[in-house]
Amino acid sequence: MNILDWFLRNRRTGEITIGQWPNASLTLFGLCAGIDWAFAPAGQAGTILRGVGTAALIVWAADELVRGVNPWRRLLGAGMLVALALRWLAGVSGRG
Repeated sequence: MNILDWFLRNRRTGEITIGQWPNASLTLFGLCAGIDWAFAPAGQAGTILRGVGTAALIVWAADELVRGVNPWRRLLGAGMLVALALRWLAGVSGRG
């Protein structure tokens, strides 16, 4: 078994898994992002929409990190959590 095979092999099915059909949290994020892109709601509605979308993405990423079917999926979840944390930190530091 080579490193790429180990990295991408689904531990449950034995198949190579790079992507999977989106679960509910990733679907919710996609819907929120699509609505935000299409309509760009302002004010409280926009804030709530982006907050719900971000929360859904955090849930998806944490789930991948903890329950991902292979190291690639776990790394994907960890990378998204790091990216979201860096985006949040940049926003916090920019408000000072």
